[in-house]
Amino acid sequence: MTKRVDVEFNSEGTTVRGWLYLANASKRAPTVVLAGGWCYVREIVMPTYGQAFADAGINALIFDYRNLGVSDGDNRQHLDPWQQIRDYQNAISFLERHDNVDPDRIGVWGISYSGGHALILAAIDPRVKTIVSQIPVIDGYENMRRAHGTMEYRALWDLVLRDRKLRYEKPGERLYLPHATENSAAEVSAWPFPETVRTFMAIKASEAPLYENRSTVESVELLMNYDVGPFVKRIYNTPTLMIVAEGDDLTLWDLEIGAFNQIPSTKKKLEVLPHTSHMTLYSDQSKVKVAAAMARDWFVETLKP
Repeated sequence: MTKRVDVEFNSEGTTVRGWLYLANASKRAPTVVLAGGWCYVREIVMPTYGQAFADAGINALIFDYRNLGVSDGDNRQHLDPWQQIRDYQNAISFLERHDNVDPDRIGVWGISYSGGHALILAAIDPRVKTIVSQIPVIDGYENMRRAHGTMEYRALWDLVLRDRKLRYEKPGERLYLPHATENSAAEVSAWPFPETVRTFMAIKASEAPLYENRSTVESVELLMNYDVGPFVKRIYNTPTLMIVAEGDDLTLWDLEIGAFNQIPSTKKKLEVLPHTSHMTLYSDQSKVKVAAAMARDWFVETLKP
């Protein structure tokens, strides 16, 4: 019987909290670590995946990064990708010491921003034995330029520079911007897509009350320095499944497929979900279940519960 328990662990001096789905509370099992994308909290879509993995005999740890949701951190709603990657690594360190976890069979799952993190983890952490990277962010600079277009991109950079000035002149103060907005011409946001704000605000109302539609402006500056390109070329031996939404123009499916093709490992697989957008992988449960089944089958094949 699957059991979900509350857990917490230390990540560079900050307490990070999550849920551990135990496939079998009486023995060690392979385990997958899951964390979310831009501003996500643990309730957003990930429980569907965690339950699917646990039902197949694989434990699943879903956690909130520092500064988000139920986790500690004084710099609320600040998204530093390398801090998030280290949170993943500290989650693995926590699991290595857990009585119900086989430390030699640990995998990583990521979606959107964390889909990129999963690729980086496959390259830099040999404890990661297999990954699923779903609709990943590949190149933050290129992504922001194309997502915002010329005029909105100018406005975004103006906001970034104003935030830099404020943080220098008044240490401890910072600017914030929405995760997404209905009217990108009138309001600068990180991800200027109306379907994004509609989907996540609906999820907030129904199941994720701790989600906040905002981040620090510096988070976007850090995103524009984020690029998985140098790392995917180092994935030689880690089994890698990438799940892409056909025509995804939020995290850019052409960049995703390009990154997949740069992975030198023969232990890789690409799944392109037809008639699926980036956001329907949150809003349409039938599509979520298809992706969850693909990820489950990959982890069953590579972690062998």
